[in-house]
Amino acid sequence: MDADRQALRTYDPDIFAEIAGEETRQVDGVEMIPSENYTYPEVLAALGSVLTNKYSEGYPGRRYYGGQEHTDAVERLARERACRLFGAEHANVQPLSGSPMNQAAYFAVMQPGDTVLAMDLSHGGHLTHGAPVSHMGKVFNFVRYKTAQGGAIDFDHVMKLAKQVRPKVVLAGYSSYPRDYDYTGFRKVADEVGALAMADIAHIGGLVAAGVMRNPFDAGFDIVTTTTHKTLRGPRGGLILCRKDLAKAIDASVFPGLQGGPHMNNVAGAAITFRKAAEPEFRAYAEQVLANAKALAATLLDEGVSLVTGGTDNHMMVIDAVASFGIDGRAAEEALDRIGIATNKQVIPDDPRPPLRPSGVRLGTPACTTRGMGEGEMRRLGGWMAQALRAPQDTALAERLRGEVRALCRGFPVPGVAHA
Repeated sequence: MDADRQALRTYDPDIFAEIAGEETRQVDGVEMIPSENYTYPEVLAALGSVLTNKYSEGYPGRRYYGGQEHTDAVERLARERACRLFGAEHANVQPLSGSPMNQAAYFAVMQPGDTVLAMDLSHGGHLTHGAPVSHMGKVFNFVRYKTAQGGAIDFDHVMKLAKQVRPKVVLAGYSSYPRDYDYTGFRKVADEVGALAMADIAHIGGLVAAGVMRNPFDAGFDIVTTTTHKTLRGPRGGLILCRKDLAKAIDASVFPGLQGGPHMNNVAGAAITFRKAAEPEFRAYAEQVLANAKALAATLLDEGVSLVTGGTDNHMMVIDAVASFGIDGRAAEEALDRIGIATNKQVIPDDPRPPLRPSGVRLGTPACTTRGMGEGEMRRLGGWMAQALRAPQDTALAERLRGEVRALCRGFPVPGVAHA
């Protein structure tokens, strides 16, 4: 044990015990929440560095505090690497997370009351895409499109909506949608009504960076946002990419418009992440994420499980637990927790059930792929999941499956965590 961990253990054993418990949970269980991943040990080192001590309000060369020679260099590296990685003209690496990232983008190009055309929450959109319970849904006028059969986007319908409401922004993005997007379709809609085209690729940012999923900039998008964790494997943070002529408005919207000083330890972690994502090994990782998702989806379908959209083109899938097992998503999540597989309850398209007891459960493959698991492990996990969900109250079965999951996990280390 290093000196810092020993000091924490001595000073605050309660917090130390919970951190140690979380390490054990991560080591002995399978993380299948598609928005979660294991970051790089190099990123963990940056997050725990002295950069956390430094205030850096402003931007490189234009800070409001002195002593910025090193933080300026870090932020410039992060911006340059992000632009190269995604093919963008400008990058803002300061957003503290995904929600303020999107909020800053909205306020950069719109006024309160302006209209945004975005995906309906129950069909896969995000809270910041105009859900009525979000602040953004109260500030801007969000008109929501839905998916058609099998998850397809009916662009004739989207075009009709756009002509009716004349949005300022056409938003392509999702947090629970198992398919890829035809960004050219959204670009055509935006062009037809004179709107900006914006994509939120927070969930698939790493897959886009690796070139295994479509890049909105290839379709001429104006703004692209993504978080720096999830499939990118970086620190918890946000990234706004845009055309050069929007750079000034985007930067002013982030600071001083929405937040104060950036967390420079996170910015350093993001810079490391962008460098990692440009390497051939990361493309191989991204390809395996998709292959694993296909294998897991196929296994579940073979087990008679009903999947929203009937399968997946990306890293995630959504089980209709009510249709498949006669239980709601919360009960499904809890049943899988008991065998050491972490997932999250999830609404399905036009879900009649409330958000805390929805019909679905969402799962994905980024984190288990990071540990080195492949299609064979996905088939085993899919079979275990189906068994657990068919008999959610069978404690003996849950205990047996928990042992199977733990034994599997012990063969696949978690980056940055020492296995016992």
